[in-house]
Amino acid sequence: MVKKTPKPACPPLMPIEGIPDWERRLARQDAFWQCAVLDRPVVTMSLPKERPDFPWPAAKPWASLRERWWDTGHIAESAKAWASSRTWLGDSLPTACPNLGPEVFSAFFGTELEYGESTSWSVPNLLDWKDADRLQFSTDNPYWKKIIEITDALLEAGRGRFYTGVTDLHPGGDALTAFRDPLNLNLDLIEHPDEVKRLVARVTRVNAQVMDFYFGKLRVAGQAITCWAGIVSTKNWYVPSNDFSCMVSKAMFDEFFLPGIAEECRGLDASIYHLDGPGALRHLDSLLEIPELNAIQWVYGAGHGRATDWLDVYRRCQAAGKGIQLFVGLDELDTIIGNLRPEGVWLGVGVENAAQADEVLRRVGRWHRP
Repeated sequence: MVKKTPKPACPPLMPIEGIPDWERRLARQDAFWQCAVLDRPVVTMSLPKERPDFPWPAAKPWASLRERWWDTGHIAESAKAWASSRTWLGDSLPTACPNLGPEVFSAFFGTELEYGESTSWSVPNLLDWKDADRLQFSTDNPYWKKIIEITDALLEAGRGRFYTGVTDLHPGGDALTAFRDPLNLNLDLIEHPDEVKRLVARVTRVNAQVMDFYFGKLRVAGQAITCWAGIVSTKNWYVPSNDFSCMVSKAMFDEFFLPGIAEECRGLDASIYHLDGPGALRHLDSLLEIPELNAIQWVYGAGHGRATDWLDVYRRCQAAGKGIQLFVGLDELDTIIGNLRPEGVWLGVGVENAAQADEVLRRVGRWHRP
C-alpha cells in the first residue's frame, strides 16, 4: 500500500520568480475546469530567451540509455536550464515532470522498461493469466523509488523557478497492454473477460493510492499541480487515458474500461481525458457522459490536419459542457474564436515574438460567444 503524505489544510503555494501575476495565471486555469472565464480564456505561449539564467548541462559518457534516463542530477539541472531558457507569456508557467516513460506505472508492478532516445517501452511480463496475482505494486520497486528520487531533486532545483509535476501514469487498459502486449489483450477481452475486469479494477485502485501520495507530496512542498499535459492548477487534477481504446469497439470499451475511467475521474478534483487518434473518436460520446470528467484533450495526430479541421469534435465537447484543450497556430486563431465558445477553452498558441503574443492576448480578450 502507498502511504498518503500528510498535507496542511491550506498549503501555501510557491510563487514563481519573475512572474508577478502567477496567482492570476493559476486562477484562470482553475476556472477552466468549470468552463468559466475570469476575464478571458486560458492562453499559454512562450519565447526563447537570449540569455538564460542557467546553462544546459553537458552530456555525459553514459554507459547506456537507461543510465542516461536514470541520471537524477542531470535531469534536475536540465529542468533548471529549461525553465530559465524561455519567457513565459500569457498564462504559461514553467514546469518540470519526473519521467521514465509512459509505462512506468506498469513498471511499479514489476514490468521492466527498455529505453530509446526519447521514450521507453515495457517488456510484457504477464504471460499466463494464472500468474496475475504476482503482479503487485511495491514501494520497494526500483522504478517507484527512482521516480520519488527524481521528484525530490526537481522540487529542490525548482524552488521559486518551476512547478514540479506528477509523472506520466497510465493505469487501466494501458497498464494491461503493458503487462500482456496489445495482441494478447485483444484476445483476452474474448477469452478471459473476467480476469481482465479484475485486473483493471485492481490497478485502478492502486492508481488512486499513487495519485493521493503524489498530490500530498507536492502540496507539502507548496506546489501547484501539473503534469505532462501542461495545465497548471491549484486543483488535484490529472489525465485519464486509454490509448489501447483505438483497437476495440465502443461496446467493449464501455464494458471493460469506461467504469475504471469514470472511477479515476471521481477521485480527482478535475480531469481532462487524453483522446488519442481518430480510431478513439468512437468513444467520445461515452466519455462525454461521465459527469465528473471536466475536459477533453483531443490529439488528432500527425497527418490528420490541424485543430481547425476538427471543429465538429470541439463543438460536441462544448455541447456536453466539457472544456477543451487546443494547441493552435497563430493563423488558426480567428477560426477558433469565430466558431467556438470561450468558456472552458485552454489554448496553447505558437508565436514567434512578443508583438505576436500581445496581439493574441488582445484578440482572445475580446472573444465572445459566436
